[in-house]
Amino acid sequence: MIRIPGAAWRIAALKNGFQDATAYRIEFLFEILGAAVVPAAIQWVLWYALFKIGGKTEVAGMSYGDMVQYTLMSLLFTQVRGGDHDFELAEMIRTGGLSNYLLRPASVIEFVFIRGAAPRLFIASLCLTVGLIASYWVGVSPFRMVGAMFMALIGNVIHYQIGAALASASFYWEEAYSFLMVKNMIVGLLSGELVPLFLFPKSMEWIWKSTPFYLYVFGPTQYALGRWTNTEYFTNLGISFLWMIGAWLLIKLTWGIGIKRYSSLGG
Repeated sequence: MIRIPGAAWRIAALKNGFQDATAYRIEFLFEILGAAVVPAAIQWVLWYALFKIGGKTEVAGMSYGDMVQYTLMSLLFTQVRGGDHDFELAEMIRTGGLSNYLLRPASVIEFVFIRGAAPRLFIASLCLTVGLIASYWVGVSPFRMVGAMFMALIGNVIHYQIGAALASASFYWEEAYSFLMVKNMIVGLLSGELVPLFLFPKSMEWIWKSTPFYLYVFGPTQYALGRWTNTEYFTNLGISFLWMIGAWLLIKLTWGIGIKRYSSLGG
């Protein structure tokens, strides 16, 4: 019998690689399910308490069925707006790992975003597929679903841009990641992920309307469900592009100043 040197090692390596890949897929699946189930469960408990236990028939002009429909639809867009790449940027600055990326042809901000875009695009395509299939059952326009997902993807870009600008605080403060944690908590509330933004009192609507966060989840959900007209959608889509340009300019400013400080410390 011919013995191949190192064959056993190669088989073991392939086996370990397969196990690692399987573990990664399982972790990825649980991450998606966890991010989807927890907010939905919180909202469902709230709606059940208000309508079934509290005896309400309408809240903010919405019935129990309307609220549940919002919760289920918003899940599709909640998964798109995520990503912790801004934390990765802050960690690069804090540990000095940023130096390895400064000579690349693309800027480190673009590189980190593009590198992490594949999983997010996969999730977006999966959520869009689920939404298109569900649209035939609940009477939602598939064209609106596509438009809503496009807005959610633009929201993902803005979300990263704002996080990247905040991450530049790491040039000055080692624990600057706390800014990013606070930002994520605010986004969870003002994006419509935890509760629909139409529950805000009229006198407080200016709070969420003055941020781009409502474009992440609330806006796409409203358009997909037919509660925004096409005019409202394109108006807010134009606003999202303005926010994206403004966030890009903010990145240029904050990182332009921060990089000079980083270079002087490493020189």
